[in-house]
Amino acid sequence: MSLLDVRNLTVELPTAAGWIRPVNDVSFQLAPAESLGLVGESGSGKTMLALALMGLLPPGARVAGAAVLEPGGANQRDLAQINEKAWRAVRGREIAMIFQEPMTSLNPVMRIGAQVEEAIRAHEPAITNEQACHRVLEALRHASVPEPEVRAEQFPHQLSGGLRQRAMIAMALAAGPKLLIADEPTTALDVTVQKQILGLLDRLRRDLKLGLLFITHDLGVVAQVADRVAVAYAGRIVEEGPAADVLRAPRHPYTQGLLAASPSLQKRKLTPIPGTVPQLTALPPGCAFEPRCALRRKDCTTAVPELRPASANHAARCVLL
Repeated sequence: MSLLDVRNLTVELPTAAGWIRPVNDVSFQLAPAESLGLVGESGSGKTMLALALMGLLPPGARVAGAAVLEPGGANQRDLAQINEKAWRAVRGREIAMIFQEPMTSLNPVMRIGAQVEEAIRAHEPAITNEQACHRVLEALRHASVPEPEVRAEQFPHQLSGGLRQRAMIAMALAAGPKLLIADEPTTALDVTVQKQILGLLDRLRRDLKLGLLFITHDLGVVAQVADRVAVAYAGRIVEEGPAADVLRAPRHPYTQGLLAASPSLQKRKLTPIPGTVPQLTALPPGCAFEPRCALRRKDCTTAVPELRPASANHAARCVLL
């Protein structure tokens, strides 16, 4: 059973240089209680994909393809087609998002409890104050916030970075969503707190049967929380498969480059990927990674490769397969 079925999703944005596609023909599926890690360098289109799934794209954006929530079910909805009124019922209630830096997302002049309560009342305005208070404390406990009664009365600046992120998780969970999108939620945290937050997210998605889309540029992080991994480059998915397969035997040169550039406990020289992610206004005619690829050949410049199977559940967008 699938919770989210994304098929050929494309997002176009207007710029002074013309229309660009930060999300280009992206397809994937996500099941309840499953975690999909979306990895790639800055500029790969990861956050724009998340914003498209939350209905938070900038004005003027055009969306094509489909992103079907609960396909085949009685409440099936295509997120690429619904209007803003429909989004208000979906956003927070069906899909929630945790952002990278909680201090830019939390209201600095509202107490934590009031912000969690606001997320609940947006979808259940008729609940009593007593019910709302109970739900707030329950959400904070779910997010492993210590002394939830005390923290609910505090302001964001009175909490540590880890507690602020836990408060954001409590807000995201308050209305009972089925799908949780985490956009680099551990980037600003130290290693110890990062491990705690990753463990919390992994426990919550198992206990609450949440679909988890985890966005990161850190392959070490994705190895801890993801069942499957999708690697994004210049708006496209260039490799997808079970996390163990992709991380142990990557088939796309870009994924191989990311792993070679990632620190590990083994003493070895880190090898950076030469060059930078191309501008979306000036993509090469064939494979977008071709100008940076040490294995490039003539075929790479003629057309964008299709996703080709590397094994039963593992595919890569490369002519070398």
